Amino acid sequence: MNLLAPISTIMTKNVIAVSPDETLAQVREIFQKNNIHHIPVVRYKMIVGIISKTDFVHFLHGFKGNEMDKFIDETRLRSWKAEEIMTKGLAKVDSAEPIRNVLEVFMVNRFHAVPIVDDNQLVGIVTTFDIIKAVAKEPVTLEDYKKAKA
Repeated sequence: MNLLAPISTIMTKNVIAVSPDETLAQVREIFQKNNIHHIPVVRYKMIVGIISKTDFVHFLHGFKGNEMDKFIDETRLRSWKAEEIMTKGLAKVDSAEPIRNVLEVFMVNRFHAVPIVDDNQLVGIVTTFDIIKAVAKEPVTLEDYKKAKA
């Protein structure tokens, strides 16, 4: 992987996002229907937060219990909004930034997703999984194999 290539070469471009006033029931549905772990929260194309699946599960953890609790839980999910549990202090990166810079953001902050913004508008997202996919696609030469065995 060329660490100096722009992050736009490996980012996910078709980002599923929610508005700050979407209910947590809608957030749950997005997590259930899509194989994603982060949902950016966007107001007028500008990112204002992000909800990770881990944070969402931790939020739900307090709502487990008996049958009556399930009814109460559903009511809570329909009344709570995305903005109430989203993470607001985000690292954001321009799509022209080199991959190396995003790796530094991951290492220093221990984030698992970084929104990609151009002119303050969300244009993509890069996750640690995107990095793993890019590395896994790298061709391995016979010379690389010999070096690894040595």
